[in-house]
This record gives sequence, C-alpha cells and structure tokens, in this order.
Amino acid sequence: MQEQSLSSKLKYIFSIPVIISALGYFVDIYDLLLFGIVRIPSLKALGLNPDSDGTFILNCQMVGLLIGGVFWGIFGDKKGRLSVLFGSILVYSLANIACGFLPYFPKEHLVYQYAGLRFIAGIGLAGELGAGITLVSESLPKNLRAIGTSVVAGFGLMGAVVAQLTVELAGGWNISYIIGGIMGIMLLILRVSVSESGIYKNIEHKSVSKGNFLSFFTSKERLTRYLKCIAVGLPTWYCIGILAVLANQFAPELGIKDLNPGKAIMWAYIGISAGDLMSGFISHALKSRKMAIFYMLLFTIVGVAIMLFGNTNTETKYYMFCVWLGLGTGYWAMFVTLAAEQFGTNIRNTATTTVPNMVRGLVPVMILAFDLLKTHFTVIISAAVVGVVVFGLAFYSSLTISETHNKDLGFTE
Repeated sequence: MQEQSLSSKLKYIFSIPVIISALGYFVDIYDLLLFGIVRIPSLKALGLNPDSDGTFILNCQMVGLLIGGVFWGIFGDKKGRLSVLFGSILVYSLANIACGFLPYFPKEHLVYQYAGLRFIAGIGLAGELGAGITLVSESLPKNLRAIGTSVVAGFGLMGAVVAQLTVELAGGWNISYIIGGIMGIMLLILRVSVSESGIYKNIEHKSVSKGNFLSFFTSKERLTRYLKCIAVGLPTWYCIGILAVLANQFAPELGIKDLNPGKAIMWAYIGISAGDLMSGFISHALKSRKMAIFYMLLFTIVGVAIMLFGNTNTETKYYMFCVWLGLGTGYWAMFVTLAAEQFGTNIRNTATTTVPNMVRGLVPVMILAFDLLKTHFTVIISAAVVGVVVFGLAFYSSLTISETHNKDLGFTE
C-alpha cells in the first residue's frame, strides 16, 4: 500500500467529521461534568443537601446515561450515526437550559425536579461520544483511527476545564447551565455539514439485523468481548466519580482544610485531555490498542496508591495527583475506539454508545459500594478497596481482549 503523505494524513485527522465530533464532545463533557462542578453551590442555593441530595441527583444522571446509551446506540445502528448526533444534543441542550431556571421552579419537591432534569440530560448526553467515535472510526483510514479519535477526545475533554472556568466567571451556577445549553444549540447548526459514514451507507439498505442490543447476550464469545470492553473503562470513572467528584470527603482524613470538587474535576480533566491526545500516538507507536491501555493503567494505579497513602496533606498536592490520574486514565478515546473496532458495522454504534455509558452507569454502584464500606472503614480504605476491584477487572480485560490495531471495520456480526 502506498505511504500517505503528511498533508494527506493531516487532511484526514482534521477532517470535518473529526472537527465536528471534537466540538460535540467538548459540549458533551461541559454539560456532563457541570453538575459535579456546581453540585455544592447549586444545592446550597436551592436549600438542598449537597451530600445526600447530591448523590441522588448524580445517580439519576448516571442512570439516564445508562438508559440513553442503549436507546441512542440502537437508534444509531438503525437510522444512522448522524441521527444520534442531532437528536442527543438537542435533548441535553434543552435539559441544561431548563436547569438554569431551577431557582424559579416551585420549591416543593425541588430535588426531584432537579434529578428529573439531570436524568433527561443524562439520556441526551449518552449518545454524543459513541456516535462521534463510530463516525470518525468509520471515516478515517485504519492507520489513522487511533490518532483521529484521540484528537476528538483530547479537545473534547477540555470542556470540563471550560465548565469550571465558566462557573467561576459567569457569576452564577445557573448561568453556566444556560451557557452550556446555548453552546449545544449552536453546535446543531454546524452539524449540517457532516456526511454519514460510508461504511454504514454500505449496509444501510441491506437485510441485516441492525442495532440488536440483545445480540450481545446471545453469544458467549460476543458477550465476553462486550463485558471486557466495559471493564477496561471502569478506572476512568472510578477516578472521576469518587476521587474527584467526592474530593471534599477525603479532606478531613488527609488533614486538608478543604477540597473543591469542581477544581479536582478541572485538574483531572486537564490531565485526561493531555492523556487522550497522547494515547493515540502511544497506540500508533506500539501498534497495539490493548498494550497502550495496559501501560496507562499501570501509571494510574501507582498514582492512586500514592494519592491515598503517600501523605497527600495539602490541597495543591491533591490537585496534582488529580492531574496524574487524569493523564493515566486518558485512554478514554482509546477504550471507546477499542469497543468500536471489536464489533461489526450493524451493531457498532450500539456497542460504542452503550459501552462508555455502561461504565458511567456503574458509577452509582461504585459510589454505593464506597458508601457501604465507609460504615465499617475509613474513607481512604473504602476508596482503596473499590479501586482494587475496579483496576483488577480492567487489568485482566486489557490483557485478554483481542487486539484491533489496523483491523478492517467493513464487516458485520
């Protein structure tokens, strides 16, 4: 095969599907992490409990992601990748704008109104990443897929940083929600210029079963592939969902006066953004998806161990470790790309959309385990126990899942 020139490679890497998917993921991450950032100030302003009510609302959002992942995954395989990119962003943009007007809602049952809006937002947010990564994976040459998807995630994940800065500069947590919703609506206009995946078009009118979510459970081999994909991604949301979002709970035991979850999330996502940009090049250099993920997992678990047991006794140190863990878990794009490459075109969007949302949807399970352990152990020991389980599953799955580097995606299940 003829070697591609640098200009040809750059043309693919910065093509319209990549740019629009990156912008879409930027808005997606902004809106996804915004509740975690404004959890304490928004709930205090609304007269709600930042801990108990906050956990309930966060869990509702994550359940929405779980349900939305299945819905948008099936929809994208049956109706095309673009239909998801349009529909999902409309849903979560409107939900976020509504969150901006919560201070004017009736005070009765306000926690359920907030939780309901975050649930709807979660459903919408579930479709963005999977459809974007699927579209980019199917649009780029196989030797550039890892780099293209890393660009999408590397830029997109900066949405968390912008969310934190917006909260600080906007003058009100509710204004930040409205800004996020407006950015989403503006993105819909740009989406008009994106074309459907050529690989999907090849099977669009063929009589092959498309978007059959139950097919993951009708074959032991396919189910194993699917579960391993999910397990590989668990450490990313362990680090964000427990060590960053719940950072304030670690402050007393670490001897730190106070920890701001919003800042912890921001610093973690600075690291994740850099890690995601690097992960594609690491995979490209190693010619292996699984080994790139494995080495990044090793780097992450060392950071977690030192963070929890290495005298992290200042706010600055904690945020520095958030960056470390972000760099390590910056294989998010690689993990989603791995899921896209594991399955055929007829269920690829279903896999790529449900897998990351299964990971996000398991955050309530991790938090529940964390909370139950805290009734018997310290916060640090409880977090460590959950971490051992999560990383154990991820290491096993990353080493035993099939390699997909340079795999041709023009196949069906």
